[in-house]
Amino acid sequence: MLNYLSRRLPDFPWDTLADVTALARSHPGGMVDLSVGTPVDDTPAFIRAALEGASNAPGYPTVWGSDALHEAVIGYLRRRWGAPELNRRHITTAIGTKEVVGWLPTLLGLGPSDLVVFPSLAYPTYEVGAIMVGAKTQRADAPEQVTGKPALIWINSPANPHGAVLGIDEMRAWVAFARETGAILASDECYGEFGWDAEPVSVLDTRVNDGDLTGLLNVFSASKRSNLAGYRAGFLAGDPVLVQELVALRKHLGMMVSAPVQAALAVALGDQTHVDAQRALYQRRRAVMAEALTGVGFRVEASQGGLYLWATRDEHGRQSVAWLAERGILTAPGDFYGPAGANFIRVAMTETDERIDAGAARLAQK
Repeated sequence: MLNYLSRRLPDFPWDTLADVTALARSHPGGMVDLSVGTPVDDTPAFIRAALEGASNAPGYPTVWGSDALHEAVIGYLRRRWGAPELNRRHITTAIGTKEVVGWLPTLLGLGPSDLVVFPSLAYPTYEVGAIMVGAKTQRADAPEQVTGKPALIWINSPANPHGAVLGIDEMRAWVAFARETGAILASDECYGEFGWDAEPVSVLDTRVNDGDLTGLLNVFSASKRSNLAGYRAGFLAGDPVLVQELVALRKHLGMMVSAPVQAALAVALGDQTHVDAQRALYQRRRAVMAEALTGVGFRVEASQGGLYLWATRDEHGRQSVAWLAERGILTAPGDFYGPAGANFIRVAMTETDERIDAGAARLAQK
């Protein structure tokens, strides 16, 4: 059975970069790794202190989260994302966003007769989650592109890999389509705090949903906003009937966030100052690398938000990846994210200022 499942799944994308990784790593000045979106800056001290303060946790945590975490999530979603009135039935914890993305089709009981829709360029785990249950898949960037009746629709704004940001009208169109077809609409908003040329909007915003959360799920992670990727700290919010069905299943399966991590997430969501500071770091790195890439013939497209630059020189992305690897810079080929990305690369801003500057200096030398 395990061999059967593994054969159904695509190769893990980053395993295909072994040769260019070795090439980039051999550069005399060391590798500048812009291939993955893993934060490199310190977790803020006040969040670490909250984790330590809650470290005496001999009992089991709850799947749905502590009272303190619920209050923090509700306050954050209303204050920052324009959500309607929420209560504890609207919210549950998640062991990071990827866990939700990968397991949601399974938890929803989807199977071979169901259709899962996700963007034409997308985080690979949307497809992996559908493959795990044998569901049909379709890539679409607008409701009119969908053929068939979906059971689950994924949207992602700001989007990984290309950073496009959905506007209110686009979000409303997806909400209307999901309700018309009876689909669950899951909105992955883990990059929401990082809008550059456009302001991200949440599916929970009353301007998007008219105050009705039926059939809607917001999937949120603190990995990017608070440098908590190592904590696996996230949450789900939305339709209370749907959320409570997920809570019941997650209780059976032991899908719970540890009590110290819940405490850390609660204080992280209560503070915006550290997020603003992190935004400033990414904004500077983005400006430096965008200028360096355009200086050697790349064109940056989309990239309105998120932590990546979506760039092309109108050649196959693997060729661009190899060219940059010769200069000790590792990036991700666009074909990781779908056939439409074949001629692009994704360049992550998740390196230190020193490494970003080193990469830019190498490109300035051509």
